[in-house]
Amino acid sequence: MNETIKTIKTRRSVRSYEDKPIPKEILGELIDCARLAPSARNMQPWEFVVITDQKMREQIASITEYGSFIRDAAACILVVCEDTKYYLEDGCAATENILIAAKSLGIGTCWVAGDKKPYCEYILKLVNAPQDHKLVSIISLGYSSEESAPHRKRKLKEVLHWEKF
Repeated sequence: MNETIKTIKTRRSVRSYEDKPIPKEILGELIDCARLAPSARNMQPWEFVVITDQKMREQIASITEYGSFIRDAAACILVVCEDTKYYLEDGCAATENILIAAKSLGIGTCWVAGDKKPYCEYILKLVNAPQDHKLVSIISLGYSSEESAPHRKRKLKEVLHWEKF
């Protein structure tokens, strides 16, 4: 099987991490992959804030609805986009590139919701983001401390339609 397809098919959300830092070179490589995501009208409205500071991760973890594990991650990445017509689509494409690239480098991730959540404004202020920017996603990153469970996704035959629904 092709390595890219294998990476996509074996990626899982990871919420339990080893106490081990991720080298800055790897974090930089993930952002480099994110910036190469497709973008509507090539606007590339994204900016990325990599947070390795424990206290900042604890602050973020404490206000998210389902992201308490961010405090135990080695890092988190905020995907922040200028408020353009397609910021959400563009930011989600960049987020997915990070998830896939991280998996290929042996890093576990979990995409924590961002856009339109009540905590977005607080997190944007915490990192001094410009006022015309939106928080699209928060991604926790770290070396997984447990085995990944098999996918419980719907089967291909349940979601694939040829020519008509």
